[in-house]
Amino acid sequence: MAEIILVTGGARSGKSSFAEKLALKLGNGRAGYIATAQIFDEEMAQRVKIHQARRNNNWANYEAPFDADKIFPIVNENAVLFDCVTMYLTNWILTKNLDDKNIFSEFEIFMDKLITAAKNSPATVIFVSNEIGAGIVPENKLARVFRDFAGLANQKISAQSEKVFLVTAGIAVDIKKLQEVI
Repeated sequence: MAEIILVTGGARSGKSSFAEKLALKLGNGRAGYIATAQIFDEEMAQRVKIHQARRNNNWANYEAPFDADKIFPIVNENAVLFDCVTMYLTNWILTKNLDDKNIFSEFEIFMDKLITAAKNSPATVIFVSNEIGAGIVPENKLARVFRDFAGLANQKISAQSEKVFLVTAGIAVDIKKLQEVI
């Protein structure tokens, strides 16, 4: 059984950089990277290039904007970084009919499949995810569904995680250590 770690925080909080350093430490200098982004415009291409520039040939790259659960069994590294859950969730949501009454149960299956694959991985799995629920209620349905599912995804992953790091201003705190058990 793999150890699961969640790294979350706001945009530009330093979560990916922290998670990359953690993955290399846990992987003894080598790690896998499951990339979930799809590039549709120049701005996104630049974001991907920034992430790629931080990694060298100590990383094995796996592209998985969809069906990432199929990647975990083929990872050969001791640690793998999944960056990021919210991008992966976006890819999934954009293929769905938001008015489908089964969307919540489909989401549950989608997340359970990902988490089960991570738990069965031979590697330590570090999930990076955005913490987006602290803002106002979005004005449109797509944004509200995304916000809700992102929060639920983070809860599902954190429930299976040995450690959960919240990164703010480049500082990571293991909030699982601080949790109040009720």
